[in-house]
Amino acid sequence: MYFTRHADFNTLGAATERIFPEDDNGPGALALGVPYFIDHQLAGAYGNNDKEYMQGPFRKGTPFQGYQSALKRHEIFMQGIRALEQESQNDYKESFIDLEGEQQDKILQKFENDEVKLKGVASSEFFKMLRASTLAGAYADPLYGGNDKMRGWKMKEYPGSQMSYTDKIEDESFIEMEPKALNDHL
Repeated sequence: MYFTRHADFNTLGAATERIFPEDDNGPGALALGVPYFIDHQLAGAYGNNDKEYMQGPFRKGTPFQGYQSALKRHEIFMQGIRALEQESQNDYKESFIDLEGEQQDKILQKFENDEVKLKGVASSEFFKMLRASTLAGAYADPLYGGNDKMRGWKMKEYPGSQMSYTDKIEDESFIEMEPKALNDHL
């Protein structure tokens, strides 16, 4: 919905998989559809900062003020994803998606540690947004494009969107429930 170049989307996918990798506990970001979740978010109100004041002046904020930039989120993501690719080419002469996991981690750590220069935003801010969006995509309701087949919820034994707990609320023991998504109630 947002990404028009496969290379950018694939770089996003590789980065999210390093943040939320597949392991013995369950699927990773790619299997959960996290890149699609982020793609949908960037194409919508979140990516365009529709509900936020975006007029100047823009001054450097304090660490307690969080995201402070004249750039919209989709612009930050695009700049960050392309910078991931550029750092990969600079450091290893290969595409980010072709690097070994440890090499990808080193590049992501450079972003987290603010060692990469981006225009209008700190690279650590891009990394925070990428990490937060990855986790949101892994655990959001499947209606929004991530958490494929509710497997993120199943890993956490999260019941999802149940209509009511009144018949179970008094029970002292742990109750296993099959998760339900918002679409299950339609």
